[in-house]
Amino acid sequence: MTMPTTASGNRGLQLEQGLIFELNTPGMTAVDLPTAPKVTERLGDMKNSQAIGLPGLSEPDVVRHYTRLSQKNYSIDSGFYPLGSCTMKHNPRLNEKMARLPGFADIHPFQPVSTVLGALELIDTCAAWLKDLTGMAAVAMSPAAGAHGELCGLMCIKSAHEANGQSHRKTILVPESAHGTNPATAALCGYAVEAIPANAEGRVDVAALKAHLRPEIAAVMITNPNTCGLFERDCIDIAKAVHDAGAYFYMDGANYNAIVGRLRIADLGVDAMHINLHKTFSTPHGGGGPGAGPTVLSAKLAPFAPVPMVVKVGERYDAEEHAGFGAAKQSYGRMKGYHGQFGVFVRAVSYMMAMGIDGLRQASGDAVLNANYLLARLSEELTPAFDGPCMHEAVFDDRFLKGTGVTTLDIAKALIDEGVHPPTMYFPLVVHGALLMEPTETESKATLDGFIESLLHLARKAKSGTAEADFKAAPMYSPRRRLDETKAARKPILRWLPPADGNGAKQAAE
Repeated sequence: MTMPTTASGNRGLQLEQGLIFELNTPGMTAVDLPTAPKVTERLGDMKNSQAIGLPGLSEPDVVRHYTRLSQKNYSIDSGFYPLGSCTMKHNPRLNEKMARLPGFADIHPFQPVSTVLGALELIDTCAAWLKDLTGMAAVAMSPAAGAHGELCGLMCIKSAHEANGQSHRKTILVPESAHGTNPATAALCGYAVEAIPANAEGRVDVAALKAHLRPEIAAVMITNPNTCGLFERDCIDIAKAVHDAGAYFYMDGANYNAIVGRLRIADLGVDAMHINLHKTFSTPHGGGGPGAGPTVLSAKLAPFAPVPMVVKVGERYDAEEHAGFGAAKQSYGRMKGYHGQFGVFVRAVSYMMAMGIDGLRQASGDAVLNANYLLARLSEELTPAFDGPCMHEAVFDDRFLKGTGVTTLDIAKALIDEGVHPPTMYFPLVVHGALLMEPTETESKATLDGFIESLLHLARKAKSGTAEADFKAAPMYSPRRRLDETKAARKPILRWLPPADGNGAKQAAE
């Protein structure tokens, strides 16, 4: 269908507008500012001699511009967000309200400890919940996000090896089914990385892993449930083999949302695991933050946890700020300023207290149920990557598109026209043409049914053999059509500059 052309360039209520810098009306302002007082210049030849480039707009123009931009954004508040391995779920607004309470939102990390005892108690309360849920001996609260938590765990492992005279252990084993941050974190920590293949079931090849164990191995990093959406059933066997070899067992907890309240991590033999509070325990996810990655530790690794840490002496809370003293005598030091992402802790504690252990257990069960519902119904037309049930996310490969001329990317773009954010594409890497979907526990059956019908419709349309051109043109109804994503990634335009020839729009586009 050919879309009609409008004189304004607008499409219904999707209004076209330039960058805010291109809307500049010299002398226009949305605020009245007092005349700046005269001061003695002390900048010398560094004084700015040109306009600073802020656009002039009235208040209505500013409000309308940013409101229109917000309407072009897709978010969990506007629709279903089935990204796999991300747990893009609804976050109760109660938790946002708690994080904005003056006693939590208005404190400062430089305040005397005696004035923030409530905040320290909240951090300790959050830590207690995480230890109870995982069965682990200790938790480092300061890591800022998932990969930061991984780094914390590996630094504890490295410190433990050094303390035990095992500094020769300089290699980390990472399965192909693990998150991509795992090998990156190991390399950042100074370790060599060896990949462990997956078996035909999409899980760790235990025989291959055991064959790699030797005196140089410092640790194994396993994501569980893994990025194929499957539970690593052999974790206890793996943990025993790893420990017998003198190494440690690190578990990536990014997918903890699938098992929280149903499995104690300590029972698997895990030595360290980070927990993405911003996935599992309620914080708006995405946009670069905020995040938090507390790292739970076994008794063997607990002494090496980073500072700062909250300690309790009698009935009073205190903060241990320096390594080498008191409870932090063997700490490897500080990896982040202050006490972690406090606002995220408030949200997590609010979430956990509101849910209770029974609610957390139901949430993880519902997440797994929803994913298996997707897997079962979509299997009518799509091809599951692996046999059997999944955990919290379902993975399909692109065999159902063979011979159609339609790709995984085309399906994802066509889903945008259906009003749905596309699932994760081409990941995990061990699945060809992967579509990875995580419905989470907060989506209703009605929402899932609508998504399923759209995706089944697209799969049947692709198989009809007559719609390849339609898929290549998608999306048709979005504010922007298909972009050159490779060029956008390699040559991004991050700054608008005033045009020299009066053609600002052309320069911005180029």
